Amino acid sequence: MFKRFIQRHLESYVVKYFQAHPEVKLVVVTGSVGKTSTKRAVATLLSQRYRVRMLDNNHNTDLSAPCGILGVAYPVGKVHSVGAWLRVFRAAHRRVVEPTDVDIIVQELGTDHPGEIADFGRYLRPDLAIVTAVTPEHMEFFGSIDEVAREELEVASYSRQVLLNRDDIEGRFAKFITNPNFSTYGTTGLGEYRFEQHDFTAESGYRGMVITPSEVSPSFMVSINVVGEHSLRPVMGAVAAALHYGVTPEEIVRGLQLIRPVPGRMNPLIGIGGTTIIDDTYNSSPAAALAALQTLYSFSQASQRIAILGDMNELGASSQSEHEKLGAACSSSLLDWVVTVGPEAGKYIAPAAQYRGCQVKVCRDAIEAGRFVRSVSQAGSVILVKGSQGGIFLEEAVKILCVTSEDVELVRQSPEWMAIKAPYFSQYEDFVGGRRR
Repeated sequence: MFKRFIQRHLESYVVKYFQAHPEVKLVVVTGSVGKTSTKRAVATLLSQRYRVRMLDNNHNTDLSAPCGILGVAYPVGKVHSVGAWLRVFRAAHRRVVEPTDVDIIVQELGTDHPGEIADFGRYLRPDLAIVTAVTPEHMEFFGSIDEVAREELEVASYSRQVLLNRDDIEGRFAKFITNPNFSTYGTTGLGEYRFEQHDFTAESGYRGMVITPSEVSPSFMVSINVVGEHSLRPVMGAVAAALHYGVTPEEIVRGLQLIRPVPGRMNPLIGIGGTTIIDDTYNSSPAAALAALQTLYSFSQASQRIAILGDMNELGASSQSEHEKLGAACSSSLLDWVVTVGPEAGKYIAPAAQYRGCQVKVCRDAIEAGRFVRSVSQAGSVILVKGSQGGIFLEEAVKILCVTSEDVELVRQSPEWMAIKAPYFSQYEDFVGGRRR
């Protein structure tokens, strides 16, 4: 009852805010993967012309999303405190009655169970919704990919305009889209807004042409400093959104220079001994893991290519088949080592990779994996680190492999997260606060 009371009050403040400030536009981002990268890229490009509010954290649930939209601090660790919520309500009221300080709000919407995206429609009427992907997620609750599609695409039913990542949303899911006002984006010929690659280097990223359906600006050259073709798709979603709001190609080109990988999401880091680490440790899903592996293969000049692959959580009954598919995608001619972490990875990825002729090491946890890879890597190696968070936490392997001592570049390094992770690494005396050299 307490949570329901809080939720309804927060929702009412959001409704009042947009009634009081109808000139403020709301852009929401949802999808199976790529939400945070897309959200940040959208905010970066729109900021070249507009005042933009985007809280750079995981404010995407039923209680926290209203706080993110209003720009009010979510009471982390105090969600059962009446006093904390009274302070939130007072801050929300001020947002309603005071002059607005933004033109566009960019908000991420997340879902764990069926019906949660529809629930946001009770009080939100986004000017633009971006759907980043429909891939397996929380399959223990959704059961099938069709139900995932139905959930993620529900946002279209209460949004004015919709942008869809055509590369990661199958055409057959169009049956779930009730809003005719949609456009598509991507990195293939399927998208109306798309990127055509001309060149790529590990140091500078991609250079190529943005193709648009606009008669005014049908194409323009850009440089995008990310790693991996799938990392281009969030950027193209942002380009499409920026053009929708009248941001000029010149402003977009300038904004693209500011976009960098999000920590834990295909983020290249300098490794020990002349190695390169691709830190993709924030989370893992079948589509994202396969794309990350293909990116690792693209480093043709690497002296070694090593993949540390952790469990992909929340796959339900499809877990075995999806892990086996990832293992089968491991090529002995392109990988020097496949290192697994987690029971599902050890049980299914490892034997599938061994069947493909790969050299495999099964590790019990992230720290063992990091120490092993450090012992076998050599100068010029490129090391992909990819896994889910719950119980896997491969950012702790990155710590061992990475030169930098600034934990802000890594995910889940707050005292709260370190306390959560401590039981998983209790056998290591130097875990808390240690770099484990």
